[in-house]
Amino acid sequence: MTLIALGRVAIDQFMPMWQGSMARLTQVAEADQVPYSSVVIEYTVPQEKSWAFRAWHRSLVHAAQAFPGFIRADRHRPLPCQGGVLKWYSVVHFEQPDHLNRWLLSPERDALLKVGRGLFQSYKFKSFETGLEGWFSHHSGNELTGLGPPAWKQILTVVLGLYPVIMIQDAVIDAFDLMKSWDPASAMLVKNLITTCILTLVVMPMVMRILDFWLQPAHRRASMGIDLVGATFTIAAMVAMVFVFSEIH
Repeated sequence: MTLIALGRVAIDQFMPMWQGSMARLTQVAEADQVPYSSVVIEYTVPQEKSWAFRAWHRSLVHAAQAFPGFIRADRHRPLPCQGGVLKWYSVVHFEQPDHLNRWLLSPERDALLKVGRGLFQSYKFKSFETGLEGWFSHHSGNELTGLGPPAWKQILTVVLGLYPVIMIQDAVIDAFDLMKSWDPASAMLVKNLITTCILTLVVMPMVMRILDFWLQPAHRRASMGIDLVGATFTIAAMVAMVFVFSEIH
């Protein structure tokens, strides 16, 4: 029996168990899902612009109310700071991450922020359960500080997506004798650019959707069963790809 056949047998035996586990874990994940998605926003406002900021913030909340899933917005009393500025804190709540994302990325909010920058010196926010973490966690402008999954899950997930991209890309380049006359430094740069584009725009979004049940933020501790199934699936997929690519080469 060839290596590729062994890989297929392993996949055929694993998939029924995986599908059954996924159905059970989906029910558990839905039961444990955080009911709302929120964002905490900090604004640094000069004291003399306090009343203008209040009016601007009311306009921002009024615009958010028009978006699906809006629950409420709370603005807390300002904190006086040195230098004659106040720090205002606003908390906005939506029903689902998609609803919050739609408002955060909307042109209506962006237009209001452009107006507001004439009132406050700076602002930043912390989002919870927004799904705006890129692959896992990153800063989006000066706003987003996301909370991604544990490092070991990130490592396995990136390798799962990166490995086939590199193998297929190298096979295509070798098959068509591309970049053969290039110097190694230039060839490596172009290869990395191609790999990163494919990984970011195509592969990782697909991998993240498949492993969404497992890639919970670090502050939401997953059950041992979910961690076991997610890790087993990821490692089994890597082993299967090794069999396939070994047979092809």
